[in-house]
Amino acid sequence: MIRRRFLQMAALSGASALAPLEGVAAAAANAAAKTAVFQVKGFSCPTCAVGLDTMFSRIKGIVSSHSTYPEGKVSVGFDPGAISEDRVRAVITDAGFTIVSEQMA
Repeated sequence: MIRRRFLQMAALSGASALAPLEGVAAAAANAAAKTAVFQVKGFSCPTCAVGLDTMFSRIKGIVSSHSTYPEGKVSVGFDPGAISEDRVRAVITDAGFTIVSEQMA
């Protein structure tokens, strides 16, 4: 059931969300960005990692996201002025994954 819910949320995000940020806005966002790296449990296939990245790409304040399967590593660049660390964590847990460890860079 969790997987079905996750896939539904990822499908709603759509493939068009994978377009990269461009121009001056991207440079400004990257300059103020923080990076959080999470070790997560619950990735059962590559679609889990891609879907989570797609979901993050649709959220204001997220600069970058890279998730790996089967390692379960999620790296998220975000603008702390636009989105909180708690909200970044909530996106992961709301998608049905469990955060095992975290480090901020």
